[in-house]
Amino acid sequence: MSIVKDAVSYLRGNKGDKTAATADHKKAEGESERQFNEGISSLTDILAPAGYKVGPRHLEIDGKYVTTLFVTTYPRYLDTNWFSPIVNFDVEFDVSMFIYPQDTAAMLKVLLKRVTQVSASISMKTEQGKVRDPQLETAYQDIEELRDRLVQGTERFYKFGMYLTLYADSEKDLDDVLSQIQVLLEGRLVYAKPALFQMDLGFTSTLPLGNDRLAVNTNMNTSPLSTTFPFVSSDLTSNSGVLYGINLHNSSLVLFDRFSLENANMVIFAKSGAGKSYTVKLEVLRSLMFGTEVIIIDPEQEYRYLSEAVGGSYLKIAIASDHRINPFDLPELNEDEEPDSVLRENVIRLIGLVTLMAEGLSAEEQSVVDKALWETYALKDITPGVRWQKPEVPTLQDFYNILKEMDGGTNAATRLQRFVEGTFAGVFNRPTNIDLDKQLVVFNIRDMEEELRPIAMHVVLGYIWNRVRSKLKRRLLVVDEAWIMMKHEESAKFLFSMAKRARKYYLGVTTITQDIQDFLASKYGKPIVTNSSIQLLLRQSPAAIDMLAQVFYLTDHEKFRLLESDVGEGIFFAGLKHVAIKVIASYAEDQIITSDPRQILAIEAAKKEMQEQELTN
Repeated sequence: MSIVKDAVSYLRGNKGDKTAATADHKKAEGESERQFNEGISSLTDILAPAGYKVGPRHLEIDGKYVTTLFVTTYPRYLDTNWFSPIVNFDVEFDVSMFIYPQDTAAMLKVLLKRVTQVSASISMKTEQGKVRDPQLETAYQDIEELRDRLVQGTERFYKFGMYLTLYADSEKDLDDVLSQIQVLLEGRLVYAKPALFQMDLGFTSTLPLGNDRLAVNTNMNTSPLSTTFPFVSSDLTSNSGVLYGINLHNSSLVLFDRFSLENANMVIFAKSGAGKSYTVKLEVLRSLMFGTEVIIIDPEQEYRYLSEAVGGSYLKIAIASDHRINPFDLPELNEDEEPDSVLRENVIRLIGLVTLMAEGLSAEEQSVVDKALWETYALKDITPGVRWQKPEVPTLQDFYNILKEMDGGTNAATRLQRFVEGTFAGVFNRPTNIDLDKQLVVFNIRDMEEELRPIAMHVVLGYIWNRVRSKLKRRLLVVDEAWIMMKHEESAKFLFSMAKRARKYYLGVTTITQDIQDFLASKYGKPIVTNSSIQLLLRQSPAAIDMLAQVFYLTDHEKFRLLESDVGEGIFFAGLKHVAIKVIASYAEDQIITSDPRQILAIEAAKKEMQEQELTN
């Protein structure tokens, strides 16, 4: 028996040694694997900050200042979508909501106990002959109503925690943002407090980890809880208007009527090739279907195909062209208009035009020009006290003849001579021979000499303005490459005047430019923007983005979007709302409005082929 026992003990001992050896081997392998994994960069290593500093009122993480709020008190009633203004507030912040369902049976027992206590308090006050307490009675009604809904199953009971973590670049900015958020919340009788001395817990509670480390919760049933859900997004969809594009936030339609705002003006800023003319032509094409009259100033012959496709008028304003506009034309007088004010307004406009032509006037010369203009109209019996009807108006030649004979007017007349008798004679000193009876009218000034373009745009705009104020009608005026006018104070002032007064005459002015710096550098540039209810920013160059960010208060994310967006993508501002937009046209619309030279050549080739086939047949 002893031999057997010894053999068994020997075998057990060997087995124990093998088990210990295996465990040691596995431990060594685990240690090696751990050491190997320490040398590999994980996702946690990439996402984690280099370090952060914890303070009683905020955290400092990689140069960002962070603070967390927790909501403590809610009003008796919460309006639907009350949280929307906070969600859409243009600051950087994170929101976490923790919802803990409670057992209905247990809550009913607690509510029964509470309603008994409230009822007893009301009875005691009544027996003591005290004045009724509205607060107790309201609490009694609320508890009973909640009990009924819980029993019926139409409501459930929850504990709810809401935390907001705010971010800023400095401690001062953080305090400002904190105050603004608290004001927004308190305006809805919702009160929040900073998580003092718990900033690290508050910050981790708003990370996408699902950890409620603050654990500051409020009792809430289903109805008020549903109002806190931040399922809101910016949209610009209405029942009427023009389709501008697709909302990139939620893929809804950006359908909008610009005439429904306080004014119908619009500005479009974009770099060359970003799709600004394409966007405008698409809006024009769709506006024509609603009966809107459209007038376009085209400095680069981009709207000719559109004009031909819809049967519009395409007028060429150039030295070699037969189309002429007389700057001295007067509008038709309405019954309620005084000839004195209309004539005075026209003289003021012409002073600006003469200043452009003469490349500036001194104060003395301005007085002489003003007097000469009144005498020029008087030459044709047009005086302040006389109502005119289709009068015979003077021309620039008449004005020049009067100005050169006046004391102090010789110098100014000499500078105007080239427009009357010199190289540019015949461009601005002939009677008007065009008409704006078509629904779409395009003024092409591409072939106008570079130095005459601001003058030509000023004359065309003056003629359009007289037409607009003569007959009230829904109209759009498109001024492409508006920076040309903004280079000269007189023309910039006139464009601003039109934008400011357009609303009274049912006119919407669309101002387009790619040279943003020149446009905004003018003292009338930003006022034109602020007097436009709609702004569209398409793809921008890095040189212009900082200036735009200051004017439009863009966030870093919006700046990045404008720098990296594709053709036809940008940010659409309408009133107090703005959305990211992508402009989309149908195939038929695209064939009409395209500005791509390759597509234009292909369309021209297809037209030529069709014409040859028709001749052959």
